[in-house]
Amino acid sequence: MSGARRDGLMLLLLGSVVFVFLGLALERASHEPMVDFRVMYYPARCLVQHGDPYNQAQVLSLYRAMAADNPSDSEKVRQIATRYIYLPSAFCFTVPLALLPWGPAHILWLLFTMGGLIFASFLVWNLAADYAPVATGALLCLFLANSELLIISTNAAGIVVSLCAVAVWCFLRERFVPAGILCLALALAIKPQDSGLVWLYFLLVGGLYRKHAVQTLLVTAALSLPALLWVWHAAPGWAQEWQSNIAILSARGGISDPGPTSLGGHGLANVISLQSVISVFRDDPRVYNSVSYLVCAPLLIVWMAVTLRSRGTRVRTWLALAGVAALTMLPFYHRQYDAKLLLLAIPACAMLWAKGGLAGRLSLLVTLAALLFTGDLTWALFLALVQRLPLLPAGFWAQLRVVLQVFPAPLSLLILGIFYLVVYARKAPGPAPGAAIRS
Repeated sequence: MSGARRDGLMLLLLGSVVFVFLGLALERASHEPMVDFRVMYYPARCLVQHGDPYNQAQVLSLYRAMAADNPSDSEKVRQIATRYIYLPSAFCFTVPLALLPWGPAHILWLLFTMGGLIFASFLVWNLAADYAPVATGALLCLFLANSELLIISTNAAGIVVSLCAVAVWCFLRERFVPAGILCLALALAIKPQDSGLVWLYFLLVGGLYRKHAVQTLLVTAALSLPALLWVWHAAPGWAQEWQSNIAILSARGGISDPGPTSLGGHGLANVISLQSVISVFRDDPRVYNSVSYLVCAPLLIVWMAVTLRSRGTRVRTWLALAGVAALTMLPFYHRQYDAKLLLLAIPACAMLWAKGGLAGRLSLLVTLAALLFTGDLTWALFLALVQRLPLLPAGFWAQLRVVLQVFPAPLSLLILGIFYLVVYARKAPGPAPGAAIRS
């Protein structure tokens, strides 16, 4: 192993240690630990007991019966834990955990989250270290050391991002492909809003990748269908209840509202979709949703068009995934922990950095900015500095504070997505028969 590779690997190990030990320490100190696992566990437990997992009253009754309703918990925590907003397909992963008592179930979930993200980071290191080992190690160190919120809240995004990264490694290395197909299928079943465009890339680019994407879709259907039939039997009106839960949480002032009056949209684990930026100017869902779609739709259409006429080489795959990892976050509701999908942007950054020139410097700049503004520790520090801004004159400073709390993460993701999309489009060849899968 060369000195540069050794240094890069040591940086990766350092990030892993900080991620685990600091994350566990903060989780133990938190007044509201593992909130997002509760919304996975208790509705699944309700389903196992033949209840309706989308009925908030039934889940809350079970939640209280299992002594999970701590008197110190806020109403926000109770809403998160008892209003189920995932699709029935997610039960294929959570029901086995719901068969266990809370103790072993939440430990297993923590192990999946921590072990999965570290393992996925090492796989990304394996793919990107050939380009720039020290830069790759440094970026992965920053990524992991800035991901403690995944341990504190235990959102499913940590597991889904890990599954996506494992699938990408398997497809690009052409090793353990069945395992990669299963991983991407599980990611689609749990959080299609995070993993869907990763899957779409492999479908559109053609060749052997398209075969893997079709196989993944079939496995996803095989995993999801039993869960869907079970839910339909236990709760025939689940679709309406699911929509109602989303509407209540997304209502003005609600937990998932991207607007300025949101109960939980800003601060740590903030909403990072473009709606949060546009709502500062016009807090009207019809306006901020429409503008977000108008901004993102052309970018995604260009990305799909470039992919359809591109050969699936490793270089172009990394550029495509880097761009879409950022663009995935912007059109629809996503939070800070979903942006851990930027793990897939690190190889493209390392590749361009190794080539040098203006593109290499810009790639490092935009990738570093996105990692910092969506990272947990750096964002917490930034928010602490923003809170110390003076309040006089009230109007100007109040608006400035809102802007600084809302704008950095979505805009850094938008810049990152556009940058890699431009590079990807310039690298793409004209239409060619077939799709080679070689670097």
